[in-house]
Amino acid sequence: MEVSIVTYIGDLQSRSVHLKSGEIILTEAPVDNEGKGMAFSPTDLMATSLAQCMMTIMGIISKRHSIQLEGTCAHVTKVMGTEPRRVVEIIIDFRFPDTIVYSNKEQALLKQAALNCPVSKSLHPDLKQTVNFYFNL
Repeated sequence: MEVSIVTYIGDLQSRSVHLKSGEIILTEAPVDNEGKGMAFSPTDLMATSLAQCMMTIMGIISKRHSIQLEGTCAHVTKVMGTEPRRVVEIIIDFRFPDTIVYSNKEQALLKQAALNCPVSKSLHPDLKQTVNFYFNL
């Protein structure tokens, strides 16, 4: 199924249009590869997509089990390697609202959901995925 159209707009930038919604994402080459830092780079989006997928699957589980997820944040770090230039690690720190006490069962459900999201399972096994969960800080 075709999901988007990506157009090169010049100056190391591309515009992606989501066909169903019309939403637009602009990307640019990363700062460490001639970009200006004006938009997400494609590898930034890859790392961010992993966190968004994990959050979405946790959202599905939280809805099914009446677990409050609103206010949860994911801090995403991308680590680049060389030869070949590629993402070698994605670090995601999930920080859950400190006003909510999550039971051990709820924590386990959310962790399992996140770690088994489709994006995580689609990435190459050589890509290190470091995922930390910070509950009840």
